[in-house]
Amino acid sequence: MSAPIFGLLLVGGKSERMGRDKALLSYGGERTQLERSASLLSAVCKKTFISLRREQHFDLPPGTDVIYDSVDEVAGPLCGILSAMAAHPEANWLVVACDLPKLKKETLQRLVSSYHLHSENLIAYKSKHGDLPEPLCAIYPSGKGGELLALAREIGRFSIRELLIIKKARLIDQDDPESLININTNEEYEAILDRQ
Repeated sequence: MSAPIFGLLLVGGKSERMGRDKALLSYGGERTQLERSASLLSAVCKKTFISLRREQHFDLPPGTDVIYDSVDEVAGPLCGILSAMAAHPEANWLVVACDLPKLKKETLQRLVSSYHLHSENLIAYKSKHGDLPEPLCAIYPSGKGGELLALAREIGRFSIRELLIIKKARLIDQDDPESLININTNEEYEAILDRQ
């Protein structure tokens, strides 16, 4: 039987360029990015978890649980992903960043369908800026955490994109490139609000 797909929403970043927590931003509606993104993951995953640093505290969206960073030797998003894989090694992980305001359920469904269709290996969307993986809208299969950690140690870097390139992750084209636009600065935030 195939391993279940759990959702992991990465909100552990420090939002230094934004100057405020990106997970708590709202884009013209009442729901925060934390609530909206968790809802999208919950629609396509068996369980949904919020990835946090130990010092962070959020009111969790209904039906979600928290996984705190626990892999001390790595940093950034890779720490959140490996911590989730260590906490629930039986699961495949659909990982999404919290700063994708245009993300759609259909985008996640297509990724899940492609994952099942292609031998359940590392899979990610192809960046609209070339043939590079989008590591923060990707599926990380069960049993791959040790390999990714060993590879990060070997190359001496924690770039998830680089790890996916080396591991030859399957890349799929984006149907809607707008869906994976990420927002990192107040200027980008204001610009996307103006376009709505």
